Amino acid sequence: MKESFMVIQSIIPGSIAEEAGIEQGDALISINGQKVNDIFDYRFFITNEDLLLEIKKPDGEIWEIEIEKDEYEDLGIEFESSMDPKNCTNNCVFCFIDQLPKGMRETLYFKDDDSRLSFLMGNYVTLTNMKDDDIDRIIRYHMSPINISVHTTNPDLRVAMLRNRFAGNLMGRIKKLVDGGITVNCQIVLCRDINDGTELDRTIADLAGMYPGINSISVVPVGITKYRGGLYPLKPYDRESAKQVVSQVEAWQKRLLQKNGSRVVYLADEFYIMAGIGIPDYEEYEDFPQIENGVGLIAQFRHEFDERFEELKSSPEGENTSSIPQVQRNVGIVTGVSAYGHISEMAGILAEEYKNLNIKVFDIKNEFFGENVTVTGLLTGRDIVSQLSGKDIGDELLICRCTLKAGEDVFLDDYTVAMVQDKLGVKVTVVENNGRDFVDAIIGVKDHIY
Repeated sequence: MKESFMVIQSIIPGSIAEEAGIEQGDALISINGQKVNDIFDYRFFITNEDLLLEIKKPDGEIWEIEIEKDEYEDLGIEFESSMDPKNCTNNCVFCFIDQLPKGMRETLYFKDDDSRLSFLMGNYVTLTNMKDDDIDRIIRYHMSPINISVHTTNPDLRVAMLRNRFAGNLMGRIKKLVDGGITVNCQIVLCRDINDGTELDRTIADLAGMYPGINSISVVPVGITKYRGGLYPLKPYDRESAKQVVSQVEAWQKRLLQKNGSRVVYLADEFYIMAGIGIPDYEEYEDFPQIENGVGLIAQFRHEFDERFEELKSSPEGENTSSIPQVQRNVGIVTGVSAYGHISEMAGILAEEYKNLNIKVFDIKNEFFGENVTVTGLLTGRDIVSQLSGKDIGDELLICRCTLKAGEDVFLDDYTVAMVQDKLGVKVTVVENNGRDFVDAIIGVKDHIY
């Protein structure tokens, strides 16, 4: 088996590492006799004042370097990406990746279940592929917070939902993490008639009982695409069943707020939209502990929108401020079906205030994944093109950054922004998923467009 090392990508000029003769391309083998497997080992081991580094040079020569430094002082080493994510060992009945069509880019089909990615990037882990030593390592390195996919605290039901015989061993491990000082955020993917109803009550009660160690619980609806042939039968939530979930969780929020001073459990925006119930006020999401999980996105977006709108209205020059162009602007906005009403309302507020604006909002139906997928972040380039071709879009089309691959202008179906722009024959502007940037992109304040 090929031995892997932490390969050094760069050395910060003037750092301890540079003074010690460590160079780009070297590999870090061990610190004080302990093998360095990943960035967490490295960060933990370098906290000591006296270090003995074992370095492998590109020609194979091994150096031993002694370093004396202040406690917690950094060495100035940056590494190549050498952390191979752990593959998920579950076969969840609701797995979204199992519902992807063939022919998409390979990375979209990889299922990770890695506590290191939970700490670094906010990914959710099930704890099923972890050993007791892994739990101890999280506590020892204080890898906090950790996001855990719980779904249910009923051991038998969790085994059935994750289709993993080790999935029932959950609550003891969460308690060990909490007792070890690790902050935990929990996710419940709610599947209709499976883990909702009385099972949801049980799960919330079990988890909320460990507050504040368990900092938050999110409840999100299962995502169902049109590619479920041969998979476990799942039923999407409808208006009435979504209303029941909202009512149930709001009762828990009221109870927990009185008891703990925090609501602890929060619903994804999709549940309110499906139920036809207004999104809670901004303040009700407290510190937005799970906004990346679609919990409170609309409330935060609207709050940012309102702040920016009031700033512009209260500026000394009013509508004559030089930052607001008076030329006629004719823009189109792309959104998913679920957010259409909210985006249209905000666009209408701007159009009423600034008479030089002509705004069209287009709700793009997700034909790629199926009509049950309604969020903006899962829109594809081909659906945007096919549904807007031949329409009077305007002079500029605004597309949210959340529809694109992180750091790139590529949609889930590998369409690029340039391809959409070329096929539609209109300028396409990518706007951050932020209410302030949304305002500025519409009215044409370029400084706030990324």
